[in-house]
Formats: sequence, C-alpha cells, structure tokens
Amino acid sequence: MALSHNLGFPRIGRDRELKKALEAHWRGELSEADLRSTGQQLRSAHWQLQKDAGIDLLPVGDFAWYDQVLTHSLMFGVIPERFRPHAGKPTLQTLFGMARGTVSKESTCCAGAHAQEMTKWFDTNYHYLVPEFTKNQQFALSWEQLFEEVNEAIALGHSVKPVVIGPLTYLWLGKAKGEAFNRLDLLESLLPVYGEVLQRLASLGVEWVQLDEPILSLDLPQEWKSAFERAYNLLQRDPLKKLVATYFAGLEDNLGLAASLPVDGLHIDLVRAPEQFPSILDRLPAYKVLSLGVVNGRNVWRTDLEKVLAILQQAQQRLGDRLWVAPSCSLLHSPVDLSREDRLDDELKGWLAFAVQKCEEVALLTLALNDPQNSKVQLALEKSRAIQASRDASTRIHKADVQARLAAVTAQDSQRRSAFAERIKVQREHLQLPLFPTTTIGSFPQTTAIRLARQSFKAGKLTEAEYTEAMYSEIRHAVEVQENLGLDVLVHGEAERNDMVEYFAEQLDGYAFTRFGWVQSYGSRCVKPAVIYGDLSRPRAMTVDWIRYAQSLTSKVMKGMLTGPVTMLMWSFPRDDISREQQARQLALAIRDEVMDLERAGIRIVQIDEAAFREGLPLRKAQWGEYLNWATEAFRLCASGVADETQIHTHMCYSEFNDVIESIAAMDADVITIETSRSDMELLDAFEAFDYPNEIGPGVYDIHSPRVPDAKDMAKLLRKAARRIPVQRLWVNPDCGLKTRGWPETEAALINMVVAAQTLRREFA
Repeated sequence: MALSHNLGFPRIGRDRELKKALEAHWRGELSEADLRSTGQQLRSAHWQLQKDAGIDLLPVGDFAWYDQVLTHSLMFGVIPERFRPHAGKPTLQTLFGMARGTVSKESTCCAGAHAQEMTKWFDTNYHYLVPEFTKNQQFALSWEQLFEEVNEAIALGHSVKPVVIGPLTYLWLGKAKGEAFNRLDLLESLLPVYGEVLQRLASLGVEWVQLDEPILSLDLPQEWKSAFERAYNLLQRDPLKKLVATYFAGLEDNLGLAASLPVDGLHIDLVRAPEQFPSILDRLPAYKVLSLGVVNGRNVWRTDLEKVLAILQQAQQRLGDRLWVAPSCSLLHSPVDLSREDRLDDELKGWLAFAVQKCEEVALLTLALNDPQNSKVQLALEKSRAIQASRDASTRIHKADVQARLAAVTAQDSQRRSAFAERIKVQREHLQLPLFPTTTIGSFPQTTAIRLARQSFKAGKLTEAEYTEAMYSEIRHAVEVQENLGLDVLVHGEAERNDMVEYFAEQLDGYAFTRFGWVQSYGSRCVKPAVIYGDLSRPRAMTVDWIRYAQSLTSKVMKGMLTGPVTMLMWSFPRDDISREQQARQLALAIRDEVMDLERAGIRIVQIDEAAFREGLPLRKAQWGEYLNWATEAFRLCASGVADETQIHTHMCYSEFNDVIESIAAMDADVITIETSRSDMELLDAFEAFDYPNEIGPGVYDIHSPRVPDAKDMAKLLRKAARRIPVQRLWVNPDCGLKTRGWPETEAALINMVVAAQTLRREFA
C-alpha cells in the first residue's frame, strides 16, 4: 500500500492567530502561558485538518514560535554569548531576544543586544535566523519543544513523523563568527546531539523521522559531499527509520549520493525537477522508500491529477509498498484553507488549492494507487479534467494587446540614454544634496488609525473622499516629521498601501486576490500574495496623485515609490502555464508606464524596489545565467525610459549579494539601498571587491528589531562603509521600510541616523 505524508504545515493559523498572539505577547498584553496555549491549540487544529484530509503520517516539529532554524539553534545550544541566559536553560524570551534583539534590563540576557542576522530560506520569501558558530562551538541538547510536541500529537492519537533539519544543512545555513574556521569542523561534535535527539524520539514511540537536507539540491563542494557519507554512516547507528527530504530543485550530480545514503527513505521534489523521474528509480536501493513530491507546495494551482497519477503508477510498478506520496516541500509556503474564500468567482476558485486542499490531493492520489476503482477517485479525476480544460479554454487569461506590446519591445528600450558617469553629474547638479544624503526606504508606521481607515473604506463605511483625506492627513504628518528631523530626500510614507506588492497588483489587470491567503514571511510577519492568472497590464496611474500631493507639501526632494517587476512576480503566486520571464516582462512594461507618469508629474527620484532579485536566483549555478539575463533586463525595461536628470533608486534586503553583484550592477540603478546592519556591513565586501560603480545606501540600523541604536553605532557602521565605498557615493538610510515599527521608536532612530550622517559629513568635509 502506498502511504501519504506531509513535510510540514503552515503554522500561523487560518486567521493568523499565532501572529496576533505573538504581537500581543511582545506588547505585554498576553502572558507567556496564554501564548503557549494558543500555540498548542493551533498545533492540535492543524494535525486534525491534515488527518481529516486523509494524510497517513503527520509532521511534528514544523511548528515554530518564530522560525524553525532558530528553534534548532536553541535545541542544539547554539546561543550567541550576548543572549546566553544568566542562569539555567534558555527560555522563550531567549528565543525572542535572538530573533528581535533585546531592549530592556529585564531581559534574560544582556540588554541592548542586536538580533541575529536574517536571510532568505533558499529561493523563497521565507526568512530564517542565521545560526552563529564560533570556532570552539559547544553543542548540547537545550530545548525541549520537539519532544513536547511529539507527546502532544501522540496523546491525540496521531501517527507522527518528527521533522528535523539535517546536520549538514544546519551547518551550511550558519555563519562562522570571530576567528575564521571551516564550519564542517563542527560536524563531529554536532552529531552526538543528533544522536540524543533520535534516541529521545525513539523512546517516545516514534518510528520515522524526517531529516531535511535541501542543500543536496545545491552545487556542493566535494568536502560537503564527503561529509554527508560520513555523517549518515554515523547516524545509522542511532534508532528510528530516517527519511532524508530534499526539495526546491533537482538532485542532479548529488542523485547518486542521496540515493546511496544509509537511510530508510528519500524524498525528492518532482514539481521543481520532474526530470529526476524515472532515473531515481534506477539508483534507489531495493530496501529504500521513495517519497515523490508531486503536489506543488509553493503555488496555489490545483494539481493535474491524471498527469501526476500516471507518474505515480509507473513508480508503483517498480516500488510497490515502498512508494510514499507527498507535496513537493513543506506547505509552510501555502495559505491554509481555500474553502473560506467567499469572494472569488467560481471559475477562478475552482482552479486553486491551498494547504488543506493540497493534503486532500495527496490523499486522493494515494487512494488512486491503492484503490483505483474507488468511486471517489473516479469523481476526482473527472473533476480534475474539467478544471484543466476550463483553464485551457478561458478567455480571461490571454490578452492580444499585451502580447503585441511585448513583441514590439527592442533592446534600446532597456538602456538609459547616457552612462552612469554622465548621468550622475547631471543628477548631482539637479538635486543639490549634501555628502552622505539621508533618506528612508519608503514606508512609515502603519498605525491602527491607518488600518481602520482602510478597513472602513473597503467596507463602505468611508466615502472615497473621506478615505483620501484620512490618507492625506497621514502623508502630511509623515512629511512634517521628516522635515523636522532634517532628512534630505523624503518619502510620502505609503499610508495608503496595504502591502508593497498587493497594492500594485490590485491596480493591474491579470491579478486575483484572496481574503485569507496569508503566508508567513518571518516571525509574526505575514504576506498575502496575489495570484497572477492572466496577461498583465496597467489600466491607469497607480501612485501619481499620492506622490504629487506629498511633493506639494515640501520644497525638498520627494521620492516616488514603486515595486519592481521581479519582486512583483516572486512575491505573487505566478502562473504555471507560461514562463516567469514572460510574466516579469509584462510587469516591467506596466511599471514603466508608472515611472514615466511620475517623471511627467515632476518627481525627480523614483525608487523601484527589487527586494526579491536575489531570491529568484535558481539554486543551481548552471541556470543562473538565463535568470539573471531576463531579471536585469526586466528592471532596465521598467526604469530606462526616463531622462538623465531623473534618478532611479532600487532597494534589496536580506540576501547574499556576492554571487550576483555583477548582475546588480547591470541593473544600472543610479542608487541601490541594501540591508547591511545585521551583518555588520559584511555584505559590502561584495560591493568593494567588485568595485561597484554606482551609488550605495547601506542600511545603518535594523528596522525589524524594536531596539533603537544610538548615533555612535550608526556612525561606526558608516565609517566601515566608507572604508569600502568612496564617500561621494554613500547614502544613509535604514535597512528596510518602517511600516512595522511605531512612531516613537521610528523618530528616535531617525534622529540618531541624521546625527550619524552629520558626524560623518564633518569628518569627511
């Protein structure tokens, strides 16, 4: 009999219950006991949803209070010295301190400690907390959460499969701090703790454990490949059947290595890398289970059941009972439940599937293997055929005018009129900014008043005129604050924007929107990706009136704020019937129209955020060139219609830039602002080594932490930046937008930032 299982389930809740509880706890409005109760209720509900959907083996350990990598760091005792509890084992407050930084003397460790670095989880928009390793790192089993949750699930009568990040992937995700050393040197001392974990799980009655090793889908150095063989040869001595899970890309040259590891099962992603099948069948030992990830864990389109079932039947002929059926990866990257969506039309809703529905698809496919004549199977296959036919024949998807415009694009459309060296002279003369010009990334605090006004407007309780005046009031406040603080380049604050992608998507043809399609981005931060279902175009201007109004309030330079085509694509659920490149170029033309309208409205700086540029990079280097070519071309296409006097900015955050620095330069933005504060300006090494030619604004403080850095800290970071980048090309700014912060801490931090800039101006005058 084939078996159905899941690699992980969304933890945030159908109504973002975990988000709301976390933020209430951080505000001091919810006790730790009540927070833990909320987590327990969510876990129980999610296990039951999966069981009711028909999943045989449920994941446990996929729940996290902030991030699963951070949870593992606590479990292994990888706690930086600045967060070590004064006495005893780490607490939940230790975990939150590592994630958010600490601000008070009452914290369980040293007050004022900066948060751990945060970066993207492979090529997703999920962020993890980077483990910090030292040369003499000591590992010890220090956090009981996994075992407590296994006990919870078993007590509820569930068949469980604990989920643990594998030892090689965990080491790969971390960074060496202090004295340089090879992280692989830590493997021998880490493995005994894994042994303890496996022994504890076995004592609880667990049979299978899932060890996530997604780095097997990367281009690995030979020493890391050899380390896999060494590590798993040692781990095979420990109890439990082990399923090594890979996802997000194909195994390729690591296929033989993964297939031969001394474990009991292997999971592969057939959505991202269908070419792995059927070659994996020839390499898999006769004793080993093969889990096939055939339901897309990262997008919202229904599975073509007939197409997938044909593959599974072929696998079943070779594997028999050794075949498991699963989503491609954890469903962490999917919204929870489509059934609650009551504002989607029937046709479009029929094309979609969220996490609960994906579990149902996995269970249905498993049933089709085990009982092919079952009437439920036959009805589901018939419905699937109808859904695929509906999409193929729909007239709402393809737009002749969009396709004709795209076909008419020439290479010249993606080139600025003059080279940067010529443009920047004109821009400096035009803008008259001081050395170390100060600005922010775009957004200011999204207050309760703003959110209530938006909700009231959408509910029809405010007229359009009343809503506009409410937003104008917020813009006036943002401009007044910035002028009082002495910032050089102002922003309007984005009060009217619900999200940096959704706001624009709502004004483009070809997008659809959900009410409850929330996905966790990091910690308590959730996003609600829009769904690209058809060809994309911009019917009318999207931001011009708001920016024009803001500019009318000040004689200082006001930035126009847009989201770039690659980020719009990566942070949406894209179509699966055409390439990402085609969708990005359609978006680029829509954004180009907005850039030109802003310029005509007298806006002299336009920022086009491409926060997801690095995120979209394929995991395998052999595929990088194609992606980087169309991604940089899409940015240039949207930005290159303006005159030399108009300065184009872009923003990127929480990514490793070293590998793509030449492509970032090829985007030809006049100014790039980037996140560097959590890494202590380490990311600027890439810009120094490459001799990045344009201007740079390295983030001088971490906006995701409530901690307010003082001016000396920021000045110190700026001096580090000035050792790498000529001071004439340096800007001063936070590392990201300020929408998640409150006004008091925002103003306090920006006051210090301006003081730091003034200090550096005097030093370099």
